[in-house]
Amino acid sequence: MRVDGKHFRSLWWNDVDAVLEIIDQRMLPYQFQIAQVVTLQQFADAISEMKVRGAPLIGATAAYGVARAMADDPSDTNLQHAHQFLEKTRPTAINLRWALDRCRTALSGLHENQRAAAALQLAHEIADEDVQINKRLGEHGLEIIKEIAENKHDGEPVRILTHCNAGWIATVDWGTATSPIYQAHDLGINIHVWVDETRPRNQGALTSWELGKHGVSHTYIVDNAGGHLMQHGMVDLVITGTDRTTRCGDVCNKIGTYLKALAAKDNNVPFYVTLPSPTIDWTIKDGLSEIPIEERRAEEVEQVQGITPTGDLGRLVVTPEGTHGGNPAFDVTPSRLVTGLITERGVCPASEEGLLKLFPEFLEAH
Repeated sequence: MRVDGKHFRSLWWNDVDAVLEIIDQRMLPYQFQIAQVVTLQQFADAISEMKVRGAPLIGATAAYGVARAMADDPSDTNLQHAHQFLEKTRPTAINLRWALDRCRTALSGLHENQRAAAALQLAHEIADEDVQINKRLGEHGLEIIKEIAENKHDGEPVRILTHCNAGWIATVDWGTATSPIYQAHDLGINIHVWVDETRPRNQGALTSWELGKHGVSHTYIVDNAGGHLMQHGMVDLVITGTDRTTRCGDVCNKIGTYLKALAAKDNNVPFYVTLPSPTIDWTIKDGLSEIPIEERRAEEVEQVQGITPTGDLGRLVVTPEGTHGGNPAFDVTPSRLVTGLITERGVCPASEEGLLKLFPEFLEAH
């Protein structure tokens, strides 16, 4: 997508310096900074410290991390070390393990002197595939927006509620939840996006930054405003992303997603989840009992980041002295609350039958 008229992906390979370059998302939306990632430790830090974030982008970053490791030492021992080292960085998003497993499988059968070049090529392929997947799922989500728009009167916008940031900076490009939004906007469909702030890291600010750069009408709201808006008929549909979805359609996403789904169900508002197929965990059925939920640092709850009155980027403590914050990063929305899953192969019910109809190659896999 574009930033001030220039096209960017969230990461790209610098052939001249032989390093990965990323947008440091810790600085957004206040500062647009590009960082280089060189060593395996720096790749792990970029993921764990959320310089890169979003399940698809984490997976692509990890693939480049393996490529870096193979350039340094293409041995079996180092391949296994890189896999294990990077896999520990964030436990919830399945794309991380998916990308690492894909790299290990592809490289294990190669001679050591072939691995560095093959690993880099595979990382490029994973990144490019993510762009195409997100573009296609956006095309399917666009049809849902079009149908709602056709029933609008007097130029009234299609009003979409989002949660967290499932935008292009959470993927390599296009985004998941934002892909149908961008495509609708580019076609001239009148849309307005309600952007949840998504505490504790206020990742809704990243969505607002993106939408603003693209010229999409939007309003930034506190997390607890969504139910009120739905009660008053001000939301036409909810679209979120996902970090891991079970084969039966349970959806794990940023903390607070479950509450949005409950409010949508109570108010008969369609609740859709954009789902790139690498985010499906075909090995598990019950999201509540089987998906590990990352518990992040308490400081993320106890402090907020922003621009101070003097124009500096700073952090403020918002909790009383002696009060400690709890910080589960994700929750699970049961499939019964999900209207449909938007994938690169079409829209399906949030069920094992629905997913297998679109992805029959997994019927006998697990």
